Amino acid sequence: MQLDRYIDAVMRHRWLVVALALSIMIIAGAGGRFITIANDYRILFSEDNPHLLAFDALENTFSSSDNALIAIAPKGGSVFTKEALGVLEELSKAAWKTPHSSRVDSLTNYTHSRAEGDDLIVEPLVEDAGSLTETDVSRIRKIALGATEIAGRLVSNDGRVGGLAITFNLPENQDLAVREITDYLNVVLQKAHAKHPDIAYYMTGTVVVNRSFQDAPQAENKVLLPIVLLVIVSLTIILLRSFLGTLAIMTVIIFPIVTAMGFAGWVGAVFSPTNAGVPVIIMVIAIADAVHIVSSTLFGMRRGLEKDAAIAESIRINAWPVFLTSLTTAIGFLSLNTSDSPPFHVLGNCVTLGVLCALAYSLTLLPALLSILPLRAPRRRTKGLDLFERFADFVISWRKFLLVFFSLAVILLLTGIPRIELGDDLTKFFDERYRVRRDTDYISQHLTGFDKLEYSLKAGREGGITDPVYLRKVEAFAEWYRKQPKVTHVQAFPNVLKRLNKNMHGDDPAFYRIPDDPKLAAQYLLLYEFSLPFGMDLNNRIDVGKTATRMTVTVQGVSARGLRALDMRAQTWLRANIPEFAAEASGISMIFAHLTQRNMKSMLRGTFIGMTLISIILILVFKNVRLGLISLVPNFIPAAMTFGLWGYLVSRVSLAASVMTIIAFGIIVDDTIHFLSKYLKSRREGLTAPEAVGTVFRTVGHALWTTTVVLSAGFLMFTLSGYEGSWTLGLMVSITIIFGLLTDFLLLPTLLMALDRKKL
Repeated sequence: MQLDRYIDAVMRHRWLVVALALSIMIIAGAGGRFITIANDYRILFSEDNPHLLAFDALENTFSSSDNALIAIAPKGGSVFTKEALGVLEELSKAAWKTPHSSRVDSLTNYTHSRAEGDDLIVEPLVEDAGSLTETDVSRIRKIALGATEIAGRLVSNDGRVGGLAITFNLPENQDLAVREITDYLNVVLQKAHAKHPDIAYYMTGTVVVNRSFQDAPQAENKVLLPIVLLVIVSLTIILLRSFLGTLAIMTVIIFPIVTAMGFAGWVGAVFSPTNAGVPVIIMVIAIADAVHIVSSTLFGMRRGLEKDAAIAESIRINAWPVFLTSLTTAIGFLSLNTSDSPPFHVLGNCVTLGVLCALAYSLTLLPALLSILPLRAPRRRTKGLDLFERFADFVISWRKFLLVFFSLAVILLLTGIPRIELGDDLTKFFDERYRVRRDTDYISQHLTGFDKLEYSLKAGREGGITDPVYLRKVEAFAEWYRKQPKVTHVQAFPNVLKRLNKNMHGDDPAFYRIPDDPKLAAQYLLLYEFSLPFGMDLNNRIDVGKTATRMTVTVQGVSARGLRALDMRAQTWLRANIPEFAAEASGISMIFAHLTQRNMKSMLRGTFIGMTLISIILILVFKNVRLGLISLVPNFIPAAMTFGLWGYLVSRVSLAASVMTIIAFGIIVDDTIHFLSKYLKSRREGLTAPEAVGTVFRTVGHALWTTTVVLSAGFLMFTLSGYEGSWTLGLMVSITIIFGLLTDFLLLPTLLMALDRKKL
């Protein structure tokens, strides 16, 4: 047979095989130095993503949304003191020197306008805080807490916390710019704390979160990856009871990882925190292949075969299942190219290459290494082998009960799927061990919310934003939002003209309303703009042609689903009252609120295509439609069970979890194919379905158990992470792998015995 000749060639030229494999790995791995890492959140979105396009249009019309927000909380309980106002004044001046800053808005530099005779005076709310009197501080407090533009945004409504917001224009190299910005601001806050220790300092914002995306995954991987590897190695040694066998497995794992990552560097692949798990996924697939081959080799040696004969038998038994699992797994990962998020394309393609490399190395390098190493079979453990024999007897004897019980359990878990909430929350990407999470939570609770809905409200003509009819419509929309739950602040342009109208009427509160004369309103606005200091213009709120204004709605404690629901209610209200304003909200929070939902839809489409192709392949390979269709059950059900359980226990599913199905499928389909291949072989040898099931448990039960324990334990280590993407993916994959083993051990054999009764 050709396979026998191939095995003989590998064994005879084992040193040459090792040398060639090492050469290929070194040449391919040299490309690793060209790998590019990007941490900008924009990499998560495709170029034609409608929510990103709308967001870009908003920023092009007004100003960038990249920002940092600093909050101070005096231990005395009030920000309205000479010291606290002085600190904010100092921080505001320092903030202007932040790299790439374009604007600084704070409680102290708020451009307060007032009337002085017939003149309009526009000046910072606080100037030279050190010279303020108690009367001045009281006046400042009254103005600040009564100013709708900053109360609930740059100063808390109770006056306990003050803040400043810095807006940035980031260059092309955003990662470097983010580091420069955060390094500078951290130094500024350290100096401020040393000088004023009685004040607590907090910092958040999109730039700060982006820095955390750069640092957190890299820092955690340095700790977690060695732990994962240690757990996998330790458990493999314990379960296989062979140090040299485990050494061969670990060696073979390294080769496809280095080869695939090196090739990715040669072709210029861009990695991000979203697809940083490529090496781990390749490792998982490679382990699954290698464990079956090594386990079968040791099993053969325990039966008395010589080492090379046992290796040859193992390759003969496992070559086809390993090839088939690699093919189906590759198809599954290639389906990630349908994702709406480009990093998943890189993940899918790199893992596909890694899977194919793992296949090649498992059928060449691994048998060569096993032949070279002084491998010895562990002593036969009668009790250990009896365990799977007794388990097989249990499954066969209780097959009807297990089929009904497991089916009911599956149905019960599936009812949890509708409870799943799709969405990514930037404030929840990190847990409380990270300062960015603690600071963000504090600022959200005590100053202003992190999430914002942005609206570009068009007036329909140049200069139309001073039309009283337009202004009243904007005001009505803003008032509707102010009445909505969880809304902490609404920044709308009519507030500026209402304040100016009051100023121009001697600061009479009765005139705090929209001017009736559009020409007069335009004159007020022109006068105000001429009076504004450099860098404090209104370009972030109105466009150049004065054809549209920007309305910003800040919310607190609202999930991604809640943000989408709030915007939908707003659209319903607009269509009924101001249809010309009806358009979806934009903003960073909103594009992330739609990201997981949109990506999950595209992933489901790709997964369906991939699963269909895999199903056809399995039916053709097994040459048995009945068995092919039965094989679909253990491949699809585990992931569905996991999502159902997740719906009951956690509810929210983030972007990282959307790739879980493909990763887990690559492992589960491996177990299913090995199970069915051995089952079909036994059936064709004349065994009945129950007898074939018993044979499968005796021959591959230990290997399936080993891969499940090793891989689920390895992935569980990622639950130690404080980064949501890591712990979510780790926990969900672990649960799915366990469900996959239970399905293969309890449901699949009972289905086979119930439905496969004809002789083959």
